[in-house]
Amino acid sequence: MNDYILKDIKPLRLQDNVKSAQKLFKNYPITHFPLVEKGRLLGSFSEDDMHTIENKEAVLERYTHLVNYFFSDEKATVLELLKTFSENDTNIIPVVNTDKHYIGYYDLRDVLDAFSTSPFMLEESETVIVEKLENDYSMSEASQIAEANGGKLLGIYISEKHNNFVQVTLKIITEDINEITQAFRRYNYKIISSHQNDKYLEDLKYRLEYLQKYLEA
Repeated sequence: MNDYILKDIKPLRLQDNVKSAQKLFKNYPITHFPLVEKGRLLGSFSEDDMHTIENKEAVLERYTHLVNYFFSDEKATVLELLKTFSENDTNIIPVVNTDKHYIGYYDLRDVLDAFSTSPFMLEESETVIVEKLENDYSMSEASQIAEANGGKLLGIYISEKHNNFVQVTLKIITEDINEITQAFRRYNYKIISSHQNDKYLEDLKYRLEYLQKYLEA
């Protein structure tokens, strides 16, 4: 992701005043501004916090207690960055090197573009969502099930957790999604996503329709 590190916007300094910081937020559509001193990242001021300060001439050094501390390094993956964006409700992430020196920032729009144009998103594939008890779930097992039944796995991640269950999303290239979904059922996974040509669901639908006609007779 090094190609996406930006340096267009200069970070704030401790001796900058509140007025200049508020003006920057007004001129740029970002939620946070990094605060840097002597090359080191001290954190980021949020737009909401900055606009609560009434003393326009005060220096930012007086308000470091308002700083939010989050960052990324140069080796972060797209998914790690998306998690950081989400957890901090931000559209900008400061980037530091191995010495913790500030080197730029990631913009949410660029990271979303990188994610949307990745093979994970663009390759023609099936999206399968399965559910299982968290203690019984294994990512290696889910991957093996997909690949042992003729699928080529593009990606896998835990997309939801609730009541001791996990839902896992898999992107799979396959010519027979029914074979894969049936295999997951044999391993006691519940299929959350719906798929055309799912013989198990078609059979259930047929039985339900039959029972409905029987009850109406």
